[in-house]
Amino acid sequence: MSSFAFFRRLSKSFHDRPSHVKLILICTTVTGGGLLAYSDAGSSSAHQVAVTEKKKVVVLGTGWAATSFLKNLNNPKYEVQVVSPRNYFAFTPLLPSVTCGTVEARSIVEPVRNIAKKGVDVLFNEAECVKIDAENRKVYCRSNTNNNLNGKEEFVVDYDYLIIAVGANVNTFNTPGVVENCHFLKEVEDAQKIRRTVIDCFERANLPNISEEEKKRILHFAIVGGGPTGVEFAASLHDFVNEDMIKLYPGIKDLVKITLLEAGNHILSMFDKRITAFAEDKFQRDGIDVKTGSMVVKVTDKEISTKELKNGGEIKTIPYGMAVWSTGIGTRPFIKDFMSQIGQASRRALATDEWLRVEGCNNVYALGDCATINQRKVMEDIAAIFKKADKDNSGTLTVKEFQEVMNDICERYPQVELYLKNNQMRDVADLLKAAKGDVKKESIELNIEELKAALSKVDSQMKFLPATAQVASQQGTYLAKCFNRMENCEKNPEGPLRFRGEGRHRFKPFRYKHLGQFAPLGGEQTAAQLPGDWVSIGHSSQWLWYSVYASKQVSWRTRALVVSDWTRRFVFGRDSSRI
Repeated sequence: MSSFAFFRRLSKSFHDRPSHVKLILICTTVTGGGLLAYSDAGSSSAHQVAVTEKKKVVVLGTGWAATSFLKNLNNPKYEVQVVSPRNYFAFTPLLPSVTCGTVEARSIVEPVRNIAKKGVDVLFNEAECVKIDAENRKVYCRSNTNNNLNGKEEFVVDYDYLIIAVGANVNTFNTPGVVENCHFLKEVEDAQKIRRTVIDCFERANLPNISEEEKKRILHFAIVGGGPTGVEFAASLHDFVNEDMIKLYPGIKDLVKITLLEAGNHILSMFDKRITAFAEDKFQRDGIDVKTGSMVVKVTDKEISTKELKNGGEIKTIPYGMAVWSTGIGTRPFIKDFMSQIGQASRRALATDEWLRVEGCNNVYALGDCATINQRKVMEDIAAIFKKADKDNSGTLTVKEFQEVMNDICERYPQVELYLKNNQMRDVADLLKAAKGDVKKESIELNIEELKAALSKVDSQMKFLPATAQVASQQGTYLAKCFNRMENCEKNPEGPLRFRGEGRHRFKPFRYKHLGQFAPLGGEQTAAQLPGDWVSIGHSSQWLWYSVYASKQVSWRTRALVVSDWTRRFVFGRDSSRI
């Protein structure tokens, strides 16, 4: 009764005092935007405010770069559509642990739909990209699931911005027999397949009708590639065999052999020499046969043929039971097709500028293993730099004039700062003085030819970024922050000077910050190379590895699962069931 009385009084106030009713709000939602209108009771016209239509961002992939982008994107003005053949993110550095049961596969994966920030409109489609049409801003996709769509498994996605973060394929270097006979270690499915094959090898060798020679072949595990993945897998397999499998298969424990094949002179060549030497010595003590200078030229179902580079190219054959190929990365087919469209057919990966934009495509970005940054050279812009710095148009540069643009130069061309550091130069004055000779800093003046001489060796410091999860993750975070500030930076650019144009760049260019790298060597020992050339090897580094990898998980769920798996392994050992 009281509710009825309230509405009756409310209705009466509408009729008796219309001047008190100031606003009538009408909200209408439309796809990609909205319309808000209001009218004053005493007004003869309605005012309308239109909400900007959302920009469509299409993300290809759910790896390190794509996931990092989704985690850090918090601008609700974008409509994001993710297209990937897998609906989860996988913590790939722990794949070697999955191969031997130290960590379970589901402990290192997180559904991609759980990753995006709340408030951002994100749609996911489980499909693979088959073609990119940059001219018409379309992506052609194909479902990779058996969904009985009566042939309607292909669809087209339009975009305003395209982010390519599809990673790379395994590079077989066109070696005969690799695809047919070798295991790879790029995906979760690869690690699970390797785990089943290892157990199969032990079960087959344990059969009573198998000869001693055949048992040795079956239990010979060959790993091709002496990089971090190959070394970590060899160490994990050695621990699995010696800590768990020999207890279950005591009759064949002495027949197991692990061989690591590397075409170069050393394993872990990208690490400090101290780590390389320690790893080779430890593997020798553990009984892992490290063959350097051995280039694989052919793989059959039972033998690997190698060319011994240290012995004049002699060809040798090695019988094996299981082979794992871990020797680098290659370009995906649809990326090759896209590169041919935009004039990059001769390159190994998509070339981007320092802002991660694909060269020749203004609204297309490429991150991670499928791309490489084409850092611009100082000597290509030396005339423009000189003109921009020479504000009085005198034809010469003083130290003061050059210092005014030095911060922009170092930000635009990071090789300059690296050159100063490597040559122990404190500032630009030392650089110019080295070119001018024994002259006081205050009186230094350089013409353009002298500036060219001063900066002639700077571009030699340029380096390509490694294809690692660390690089991809930082690129995804950087690009997300750019998208979050896109509108603000259009009005207030925060990047360096445009030496070949006017004004400033919208954003600061991407800069990779190396945080260190690990190489687990088995036996609860890890080699760590951290910034500042600090090297640590041993059990303490293993605990640092545990803490870093646990903290880098994308969710508390996977963090708890991984830590619990490590605890279970310490208490009960690794599981040898073939599931």
